Amino acid sequence: MVLEIKPSMTEKYFFIHCLKAAGTSLFFQLRQQIFDKDAVFPMDKDMGNPLASFDTHYLIKRANDPANNFQVYTGHFPYCTMEILGGNFKSFTVLREPVERTLSYLRHHKKLIPEDRDKSLEELYDDPFMFQSKIHNHMVKMFSLTPETGKDGMLVKVEFTEDHFKQAKSNLKRVNVIGLMEDYQGFCDNLQDAFGWNFKHIIHGNKTDKSEVVSEAFKDRIRRDNELDVKFYKFAQYLVTRRRTNEKTK
Repeated sequence: MVLEIKPSMTEKYFFIHCLKAAGTSLFFQLRQQIFDKDAVFPMDKDMGNPLASFDTHYLIKRANDPANNFQVYTGHFPYCTMEILGGNFKSFTVLREPVERTLSYLRHHKKLIPEDRDKSLEELYDDPFMFQSKIHNHMVKMFSLTPETGKDGMLVKVEFTEDHFKQAKSNLKRVNVIGLMEDYQGFCDNLQDAFGWNFKHIIHGNKTDKSEVVSEAFKDRIRRDNELDVKFYKFAQYLVTRRRTNEKTK
């Protein structure tokens, strides 16, 4: 799961944070246990600003501010953002099975937005903006956007083709540490091994209520609608297994 690199606390790091894939938990681990909190973007002063997690232009402005010296960038910014920022990052990501990721996002939205709390998960899924911006092949989008198509961030609408899937796979192979939410502990162990970090404990946060019954028909619909994400996640599982095997044979 880990490409050979030399750990260094002077490196710059970039976390490709897919929605509802344990990223919030990792964000707090980084701020509380590894870095000074002012070295992690977004900072406390950014927390009340919704642009801080999605808007690439806002990120660039903060990164170019000479008053800041970020060592690690988090937020829901696509892979191509590293190139936009100038490159030279050690990268890491954690991915999640697409159906569970989608359902978790919908549940989280209900929790956050009072006017939507009485809507069913399927009603929320049918919202065109929500589907196009935050659900439809979300992980493939995060890894396939280019500096040109991704300059406005991850909310952009994409007409997906097999080329997006191929680009996403190519970019994922370049990520230094790849994790799966189904083995979050293993992901954290690999981050520590790769980067020389030391997590004192693992944080599990931002969990959502799973009490609402979800039909198998709805789950099947999500799989069909997000076919590229399903294939991408299987590829991620393959990469994780192959890297683990390679580590054991050294």
